[in-house]
Amino acid sequence: MAPRKRRPQAEFSEEALDALIGDAKTPDDLDALFRRMKKALAERILGAELTHHLGYGPGETKPAEQPNQRNGSTPKTVLTGDDAVTLDIPRDRAGTFAPQLVPKHVRRLPGFDQKVLSLYARGLTVREIQGHLTELYQIEIAPSVISTVTDAVLEEVTQWQQRPLEAVYPVVLFDCLRVKIRDEGVVRNKAVYVALGVERTGRKDVLGLWVEQTEGAGFWLRVVTELKGRGVEDILIALVDGLAGFPDAIHAVFPQTQVHHCVVHLVRQSLGYVPHRERKGVAAELKAIYRAPTEAAAEAALRAFEQGPLGTRFPTIAPIWRRHWEYLRPVFVYPPLIRRLLYTTNAIESLHMQLRKVTKTRGSFPTDEAALKLLYLAIRNITATWINSRHHWTAALTFFAQLFGDRLTPET
Repeated sequence: MAPRKRRPQAEFSEEALDALIGDAKTPDDLDALFRRMKKALAERILGAELTHHLGYGPGETKPAEQPNQRNGSTPKTVLTGDDAVTLDIPRDRAGTFAPQLVPKHVRRLPGFDQKVLSLYARGLTVREIQGHLTELYQIEIAPSVISTVTDAVLEEVTQWQQRPLEAVYPVVLFDCLRVKIRDEGVVRNKAVYVALGVERTGRKDVLGLWVEQTEGAGFWLRVVTELKGRGVEDILIALVDGLAGFPDAIHAVFPQTQVHHCVVHLVRQSLGYVPHRERKGVAAELKAIYRAPTEAAAEAALRAFEQGPLGTRFPTIAPIWRRHWEYLRPVFVYPPLIRRLLYTTNAIESLHMQLRKVTKTRGSFPTDEAALKLLYLAIRNITATWINSRHHWTAALTFFAQLFGDRLTPET
């Protein structure tokens, strides 16, 4: 097949550019020039729309069968993504003309809304956005206009929260994020439940956000039940932070799911009993446990730590690991290359770190819905930069297919 020829691009002659630029010499002069050009182009398009609507152009003879006619214009300031432009909107005497470029009752074009949402997603308050846009457009923009733009996101959040999900997820990570939200006149540190799924292709996807007063296994049961209601039939591996009762909540809905406790959480909990100057040595001995090649070797390393000098000095550490051992032992089935993907919730904690950068600038949120709006917009920005698959995912998927068999349904 012969390659398609590119259409030649229109070029401006130097004489035309000189005539257009005129005396413009500074950036402000160019901004004013572009504003005039935008106004002239938009008004020309609106005039063409009215000509099409009436069936005859300015100065032409009006058809006998056309009772309608032009009726001057009305000034209207329109906010775009880059500027505020005052346009002369043409009118017709019958009032039947409905322009498409700038629809009736619309003063914000899509570019403006996207700019507001972009600023909101970065943690700016309504008043801060108002001040920024006032500097940008040199006109006063009411806070209610900005609130209207951000409130429109709630419908999108609801649709996102109720969207159908994949039937099978090889791995789902569950964790909580703390956010300050005003509730009954008091600012409370509420828990935002987050579920991060890894699809068969290795692509990560935030499955949902849920706000509750505190973190508890009872609410996690509601979360996994909702995931099942949205189409999830099976979860092969669930990574959790060690919350009491959490594995039972998962098994109540997905009885075959293999639950793994996050090793990083266990290490942090263990080091909480150790003075700072001795943490490095304790962490090195704990590493010998979770990096052991087999479960038997890991148990031997745990006994060695418990009977050794550090285990004797800090007797509360070994029992912590024994209490969680049921949900640590499954990871030793996997080879070391894959094990690194499965014994830590670092992927979701990395997401939380990026979300905290946004929420910390706000101090607190007036409502649960305001927090959800910001978190959703921030997640939309964050996930847009994610790559399609995680490191070593192909090897992990092959191992999952051997270990779980028909439960890992091949992708159609």
